[in-house]
Amino acid sequence: MPKNLKISYLLDFYGDMLTGTQREAVDAYYNQDLSLSEIAGDRDISRQGARDAIKRAEQQLLEMEDRLGLAKRFQEMQKALAAICDCALDIQELNAQSGGVAGIDEDAGRILTLAQEIADRE
Repeated sequence: MPKNLKISYLLDFYGDMLTGTQREAVDAYYNQDLSLSEIAGDRDISRQGARDAIKRAEQQLLEMEDRLGLAKRFQEMQKALAAICDCALDIQELNAQSGGVAGIDEDAGRILTLAQEIADRE
């Protein structure tokens, strides 16, 4: 994942743990694509102050992910849920090709429903 996307992604997970100034500066820089000068002007700070706030926040976000791993765990769970759904769809297809046993099709459908419910909660 490119660094710009990674920082933006980590901001979603850990943004509340930053100071308000850091969170706003990182959001403006990465999500709103504002320049350091624009961020500094909006917050009545120097350009260097805006840069420092962003760099400190980046470091904190990366450290939090290294320690807690919430974003990585979330991505792994999303991949696992997608794999579960793919397997359930394959089971339904194979079941249909071999004459179709109602219980198998119902169970595969239930697996798909449960996986989607979990994905929606995340």
